[in-house]
Amino acid sequence: LLEAVRRHAPGARYYQASSSEMFGKAREVPQRETTPFHPRSPYGASKAFAHDLTVNYRESYGLFAVSGILFNHESERRGLEFVSRKATDAAARARLGLLPSRLRVGNLVARRDWGYAPDYVRAMWMMLQQSEPQDYVIATGAQHSVREFAQEAFGYLGLNYEDHVVVDPQFLRPADVETLLGDATKAREQLGWTCKVGFKDLVHEMVEADLRHLRQTRPGKS
Repeated sequence: LLEAVRRHAPGARYYQASSSEMFGKAREVPQRETTPFHPRSPYGASKAFAHDLTVNYRESYGLFAVSGILFNHESERRGLEFVSRKATDAAARARLGLLPSRLRVGNLVARRDWGYAPDYVRAMWMMLQQSEPQDYVIATGAQHSVREFAQEAFGYLGLNYEDHVVVDPQFLRPADVETLLGDATKAREQLGWTCKVGFKDLVHEMVEADLRHLRQTRPGKS
């Protein structure tokens, strides 16, 4: 894509979706634009390569190419293969009596900086409106564990997550990332960006969306 832009549309504005997973075994907390990368998964390593290549094309060919280093951003559209959506879907199923078995997860103590995806997409757009291309960390600056996410999802519906969630070693990563926390100071100061939706509201919106979906699609719905 970068080579196509260089050859055929050098005036285009290019956005690279980088990831907090590039920090992996983070060397400092919180992580900012200058924090060294230490990815702990093929996904994180591939994101680090794409990020560095974007910087290289920007510096070598003068392209307007920016990278948003986005920390976890969730919404009601999150896929069911992600632990956040697994938790809200399981909570909704449990509330409606549709959960056949307990939710099985890996590491409940892993901590992430979770934000609302629409807030982060707004930040992407803002990066592309600047006069000079730069890279930005986008994060809430607040951290919660997977356990806290599940607790909030089930608790919102009056349920105890411990009755529905069980740790299963098969879901543990071979080289896990224990903690990620972003510092979005640069984005706040230069872009004027702030996140509008907090952690609890994010989880509650995802739970409500799963409730609506399940009520519409379950057999024998009224």
